[in-house]
Formats: sequence, structure tokens, C-alpha cells
Amino acid sequence: MKKSFSYLLVLIITLSGFLAACSGGNKSDDKNAQVLNLQEGSDIPTLDSSLATDAVAFNVFFQVMEGLYTLDKNDKAIPAVAEGKPEKSKDGKTWTIKLRKDAKWSNGDPVTAKDFVFAWRRTLDPKTASEYSYIMMDLKNAQEVNTGKMKPEELGVKAIDDNTLEIQLNDNVPYFEELLTFGVFLPQNEKFVKEQGDKYGTTKETTLFNGPFVLNDWQTEKSFKLTPNKKYWDKDKVKLKEVNYKIIKDQNTALNLFNTGKLDRVTLPAEQVDKYKDDPKLSTELQSTTFFIRMNQENKDLANKDLRLAIAKSIDKQAYVDTLLKNGSKPLDTNTPKEFVEKDGKDFTDSLKNKLSYNKEEAKAHFEKAKKALGKDSFTFEYLTYDQEESKTAGEYIKEQLENNLPGLKINIKQQPFKQKLQLESKMKYDLSFAGWGPDYPDPMTFVDLYVTDGGHNQTGWSNKEFDQKVQDAKGPLLDDIDKRWTTMVEAEDIVLEEAVIAPIYQRGAARLVQPHVKNFIIHKFGADTSLKEVYIEKKK
Repeated sequence: MKKSFSYLLVLIITLSGFLAACSGGNKSDDKNAQVLNLQEGSDIPTLDSSLATDAVAFNVFFQVMEGLYTLDKNDKAIPAVAEGKPEKSKDGKTWTIKLRKDAKWSNGDPVTAKDFVFAWRRTLDPKTASEYSYIMMDLKNAQEVNTGKMKPEELGVKAIDDNTLEIQLNDNVPYFEELLTFGVFLPQNEKFVKEQGDKYGTTKETTLFNGPFVLNDWQTEKSFKLTPNKKYWDKDKVKLKEVNYKIIKDQNTALNLFNTGKLDRVTLPAEQVDKYKDDPKLSTELQSTTFFIRMNQENKDLANKDLRLAIAKSIDKQAYVDTLLKNGSKPLDTNTPKEFVEKDGKDFTDSLKNKLSYNKEEAKAHFEKAKKALGKDSFTFEYLTYDQEESKTAGEYIKEQLENNLPGLKINIKQQPFKQKLQLESKMKYDLSFAGWGPDYPDPMTFVDLYVTDGGHNQTGWSNKEFDQKVQDAKGPLLDDIDKRWTTMVEAEDIVLEEAVIAPIYQRGAARLVQPHVKNFIIHKFGADTSLKEVYIEKKK
């Protein structure tokens, strides 16, 4: 979740799912205990909603925090801290939202409209340096606040009283209610945040919660545990007594734990999919998360368009998903995934012209042009990826494809823990980097606007004025012209593909085993991955 469908993902890790992990406590040995054991592929980088950029953090937020609205099982926005639907002005630009009076923080403080005002101002304050601040640009004066031209107090949001929030927008945004469910729009307790300073969100002790669960234990790079929030306004619907996440980076280890009843959900390693194809516990799905290779154009060689096109067209993506994943993933030739959004029955991606499909001959032709233009016959690039075993195998496949199809190109694989990898990308300290993106809200813009000039998640060094203008038009003056806005977003993505800003690899599928006693486990198509609020464990026989 470096991300944004009506919330999402950030960066998402290969084969990292909503998996289960054993707690090591006696309660999990009770067959009828309301204990859910899950696995996560990486640790939580931060619990500060102003600084988070990844899918792991945003998924945890959805369990331990709550904003004005949340998502139901059909991914529709429903009231959370808000009492009901917003009252909108005729032009749709001013929203007045009443807050429930029984919403509380885990320390007993009431959740008020001021908590939202403080959090949103803090996120947009340039001193905070939030990479996700761009997602708030629909708020009046957000751009000016974020660039230091206005004070945070001039942001278009104010507390009329403790239980009434007024939001002013630049335009009538059709998906804004869903957007408000995203983690960046969560409230923050001003007194508590200021008391913690730079430590806020780094431990369970330095974080406050207002969602169904609280973080009860957090052992860095090992595990974290959720338990019910006794102060939560809707606590009667929370059935689970514990949610235990264990950080497991090897999927075969996780599978063994599942088969011994110590995990409740597990993503299957590719080599195990065929073995379990007839198992009633198996489920598969095509998700809206994409994976691709970022190319750092601050590297003078990668600033060459032909070299980027050569890289983007030299990888056999069908073989990648067939041999490495085997989980329903599909080759990706675009920036936006298939089956995400459509208009008049037509998928967004069907209108794109400049698809970056695998073509060895075209790749070699672009490579020869690049060598001539740059005056070089050989290139060496570092390939940044995650530290899981599966990522090593996938990295070796990419290395083989690039080196074999582009003679003269050498790839050195660099594996890094999730948090460190994000930092290297943010600091632009990489050449090529394997990355993922899950949508934050249900609109193509959640993928398209990733590459605006100086965007928080651009991280490629690419800039194009025509592209920037199309994104600006689609996010503003064209919001009321559905057809023109759609066409403009298509044109914008076509520029990204024509320029080979990224090299698309695949759209993620998932092949999972799920214990049959787990009920009401909700998976979202955008924003946070899951909702655990009403999950329960059916009595085991």
C-alpha cells in the first residue's frame, strides 16, 4: 500500500497474505477458543497514520483504528465514528458529518471532531513529510498547506463542535466517502501524539487505538497480537479474544503450521498448488494488486526511454506466473489492473493503446538504440527486492530474463527487509526495484496518479507536463463529465506506458488454504486487505 480503489495498498509483498500464525499461548490450544492465528510476511513499519505507506500497516489500521467511515463486506462505505451519511451542500463541496458520542480512544478519551482536524493538518504539514499527503488533495487548500504556502490552520476542515466536522472540498468528488475509509484519514489524539513526539506509532505503548482491537503485544520482526478494545463503541460485535500474527517469511514453514492446525489461513507456495487443487479448503481469486519494476531515472542510463522499453518488453510474464506463482495471477502489460473498474461494460484497460507486452525482438531493437544513444555496450544495474525466499527465486528469474534477452546487461540482486526496502525507494537509492501497488479507492486514478511530478509514490524521477495536466484535469474540472474524465485518464496512463515509466509484471492472484472453522472473514478489493471485527471461530468438533 504505498497505495490508493477506495483505500489500498501500498506496497504489497509477493505471496504475503493474510496468513495465520500461532500464538504460543495456552488459549490457542483450546479447540473452541475465539483465537485467530494468522501469518504476515513482514513487520509493521509504523502505526503512525501520517507516515504509513504500506499494505501491512494499513491492514493493521483497519483492525485497531476507525475513521469516519469503514467498509462493509461489499466494499461500500458505512458509518463508523460518523453517526450517519454526510450532509452535503448543493454543489457537493461542503460536507457536514455528525460524530457518534460514544466513540472513545483506548485510554478512555472521547474521539472528537478535533481529532480529525489535528490528524489531517498534521499529515499535510510539510514538516511531517508524509508520502501519502497527496491523497488528501481533494481538501480545500490542501496543496497550499502541503507546500508551505498556507498554514495548516487554513486547511478546509474544522470542528464545529466536539461532534460535528465540516469538510470543504475543491470539487464534488464521487468516491470521497469511500476515500474517507482509508488509513490516512484516521483521527489522532492531539495531546497523546504530542506527548509521544517522534516515538508516536513505533510501539504499542506509544500508540492509541479506537477500533475493534488494540495492539496487545508487538515483538519486532517476530510477531504481534491483537485483543478486543474494551473502550470500543461497538464491542459487542467483536467475538475474537485474540488475533495472533506471526511473521513468517517462508511459505512452506507457514504451510506446515497450517497443516498442524496452528495457522488458520495460508497462501500456498507455487510448488504446492497442484497438490492441494482438490482440497475443499482451497480458494483462489484474482486481486486488484499489481506488481511491477520501478526504474530510477536519476540513473542517467535509465533516463533513456529505449533502455526502459527494452527492459519492460524482455520479460516473459506468462512463464513468470505459470512457473513461479501458479495461484491465479495474470501477466500485466498495463499500470492499472484488469477487472478493477469499468464504464458502460468496458474494462478501463481495454481502452489503453500502449501496452508493454513481452516481445524479445522489440526489446532487442530498443536495446540497440539505447546502446547507440548512450555510447555503451554494457550496463550493470542493481535489482532491489524483498528478503523472502520467494523473492529471491523471482529475482533470479528476472535476472535470467533480462541478461539472456538483452546481452550486455548485468543484474545484481539486492534483497532487503520490507521496511528498509521502502526507505531505499523513498530515498531513490536503487536502480531497478520490484514493487507492488494495491488500490486505495474504487477509481482508476488510484493507479494513474502515482506518477505525477514529485508525487509521494512516484519514486522514479520521471516527470511529464502533459501527463500532470491530464491528471489534474481528471481530478478537478472533469469530475462532472464522466465520459471526458474517463478518456483523459486513459490518455494519461497511455503516456506512462509509452514512456515505460515502469515495467509491469503481473496482477496478483491468491491461492489460499483456509480452516473451515473461520467465519465472517472479509477480504476487501481496495484499501485495507481484511476486516476482522465480526470474525468468529465456529465450534470445532
